[in-house]
Amino acid sequence: MAEFANVSTQTVKRFERGEELRQSTVAKIQKAFEDAGIEFIPENGGGVGVRFKHPAVKDEAV
Repeated sequence: MAEFANVSTQTVKRFERGEELRQSTVAKIQKAFEDAGIEFIPENGGGVGVRFKHPAVKDEAV
């Protein structure tokens, strides 16, 4: 994650612990996830969350 977000591994560890980071650093981490196909879901009654942007296609039985 650190490499993809262009931040240090210590920064990722701080993020995982829930420590406060600069907004620009959080934005880098979020962009790395989005570039990997993760979509962030806003509060919509069910709470915030994440999901794959494009769900995996299941093989259909023929």
